[in-house]
Amino acid sequence: MSFLKAEWRKLALANYETDPAILKKYVPRGTEIDLWNDTCYVSLVGFMFVNTRLLGLPIPFHRNFEEVNLRFYVRHKHKGEWRRGVVFIKEIVPKHAITFVANTIYKEHYQTMRMSHEWQELKKYRSVWYAWEYQDKVNSLMIKADLLPHEITAGSETEFITEHYWGYTKVNDHSTMEYEVRHPRWNAYKVNEYEINVDFRTIYGDEFEELSRATPKSVMLAEGSGISVEKKRKVEF
Repeated sequence: MSFLKAEWRKLALANYETDPAILKKYVPRGTEIDLWNDTCYVSLVGFMFVNTRLLGLPIPFHRNFEEVNLRFYVRHKHKGEWRRGVVFIKEIVPKHAITFVANTIYKEHYQTMRMSHEWQELKKYRSVWYAWEYQDKVNSLMIKADLLPHEITAGSETEFITEHYWGYTKVNDHSTMEYEVRHPRWNAYKVNEYEINVDFRTIYGDEFEELSRATPKSVMLAEGSGISVEKKRKVEF
């Protein structure tokens, strides 16, 4: 049985080029940073959890909620084949119970904040907006995109960003946890406008302060799908 099943919907992704040295202390043992066209990416991602079930059971008042995370991309060689995955700097949710379970069982880096979202489908475009409040300041990520989705092109930057199917967690300098995230290939929307207002330094740490002034190399909106998060396991070296 999967540890968690849900839908991830309307994933807004802002992708920044960064110095791999900044991420070095976050890289779990047994993994290495995964580059796309020699570029190291860190991504700010906002989306909705919908119809969430934990070990097959719906949890009252915890089925639908926002998440915003800051993540980067790694790969791990398993039996001669590369597994492409993500490492989370921090994952923000509005539910204390979600934070407790994720940090306790999966050794992740969740934090609870007040959050909100708004989706609009208008005549000529759709808009997706996620917001989270920290130290009396509202941070937000907004995208305006085409109404209709398109298939993600094989070998594209969008494929690289969205098609990482493993999660890796640095437990300590000697131990790494791994879990699989299963979902079908996603469709995406053409992004026409975006607005990002985030205090990266306050929320994520001094090393990410530059992102508040940086322009993302790309901004994407993926439709998402049903997903499952499989049970964690220790990476063998």
